[in-house]
Amino acid sequence: MAEKSNNKSTGLFRLERGEQRALLVFGDLLVAILALVVAMLFWAEGDTWFGLTLEFLRTRIPGWFYFLPLLWMVLLVDSYDVRKSSNLITTLKTLAISFLVAIGIYLAIYFASPPNSLPRLGVAIFFVLAAVFTLLWRLVYVKLFATVSKQKRVLIIGAGRAGTALTQIVTEQDPPPFTLIGLIDDNPDKLGTSVEGFPILGNHTNLHEIIENQNITDLILAISNEMNHGMFQNILTAQEQGMNMATMQDTYESLTGRVPISLLESDWVIRSFIDRTPTSGFYRLAKRLIDLGLSLVGMIGLIVLYPFIALLIKLDSKGPIIFKQTRLGRSGIAYTIYKFRTMKDSSDMEKEALVTASNDPRVTRVGRLLRKTHLDEIPQIINVLRGQMSFVGPRSERNELVSVFQKDVPFYRARMLVKPGITGWAQIHQAYAETVEETAIKLEYDLYYIEHASIMMDILIMLRTITSVLGFKGR
Repeated sequence: MAEKSNNKSTGLFRLERGEQRALLVFGDLLVAILALVVAMLFWAEGDTWFGLTLEFLRTRIPGWFYFLPLLWMVLLVDSYDVRKSSNLITTLKTLAISFLVAIGIYLAIYFASPPNSLPRLGVAIFFVLAAVFTLLWRLVYVKLFATVSKQKRVLIIGAGRAGTALTQIVTEQDPPPFTLIGLIDDNPDKLGTSVEGFPILGNHTNLHEIIENQNITDLILAISNEMNHGMFQNILTAQEQGMNMATMQDTYESLTGRVPISLLESDWVIRSFIDRTPTSGFYRLAKRLIDLGLSLVGMIGLIVLYPFIALLIKLDSKGPIIFKQTRLGRSGIAYTIYKFRTMKDSSDMEKEALVTASNDPRVTRVGRLLRKTHLDEIPQIINVLRGQMSFVGPRSERNELVSVFQKDVPFYRARMLVKPGITGWAQIHQAYAETVEETAIKLEYDLYYIEHASIMMDILIMLRTITSVLGFKGR
């Protein structure tokens, strides 16, 4: 019967997280292209209505117009987190913000250009249709995700720390990533109790009975201690019969984009990072070339913006324009970081505690604007050019804070296996940490990035940083 249950779950709509994301991106691309085609048909009204000619395409439509679908997808990049895209309210907010930002960007360019040099009708129609078509497609996607979630019926094996932590994560997901039926555990004291409202249904002796009666499709192994031999044998039998299997760590990482540091063994860093992509020569070379290319472009922006930002800082408060501070980089090597000053004086910046609190009185009016737009980070381009930082990586910290954190947060120093970054996986998911507990969560994001880093992941992080800047999400 377990085999029969699994066959149900491997139908057309059984999609893993990576496949869901690929489907989402592919669907968005298709509807964006459709919006482009329909926009051109409307644009051709009066000339070649519903009969676009090569002459019309060559003489009336500028080349950049064909790249609007890509621009639209860049604006939507923050929604390609499967957790966000499966939530209808979050999807509606993202679409609304993307539409307003797209129109705002085009209007700014339009009014800054010579009269009649840019089309209005075609662009306006495209963005309206792109928003409408994407909304319709996302409604279908959300419904599809709900179908997938109901089809995937999960049993967690182990109700200890690992199983409890995973159950808590599942209850925080909206909508739930799968239908969690319950847990099993060989501790007789736990039988008949529950974890986060999910029942402990039995132990290894009745595993197959539970699979059959509850129509289980997936098992998640969350046993942190030594596994009972009978449990091992029954799990192996279930897998041989075609049951889908996953580990607690892989599931935790898939659902959260983080590494569960409180549940890892002490040798995890060594086992996880030896021969991983972040240590490969090709990745480091490609990453460095991208950093250099972006830095050269960024220096132009720094040169252009510096006089205006410097004037605003000087008019708002006394003190230096550039703030300098010693931070620890890769392998714990100290370097001097550069930022635009955002507090009333350098002593305030030096005394900056764990984080800057909301509405911190030390932050100046101009400083608040610089932080909201992340413009205060621009001088770090100098650190990137020098090879002390990368555009993408964990946030750099002062030696004093590192000394404190590594005592209280497991694996904290592992974040120094790579260069610190201006932006990063942790920064786009959790902007600021105000407690040691929140710092531990940021570390979980950092370690996930170090473990899974790739050039494509770096590009995704930079694109999502752009949307964060446009959304004024800094503090």
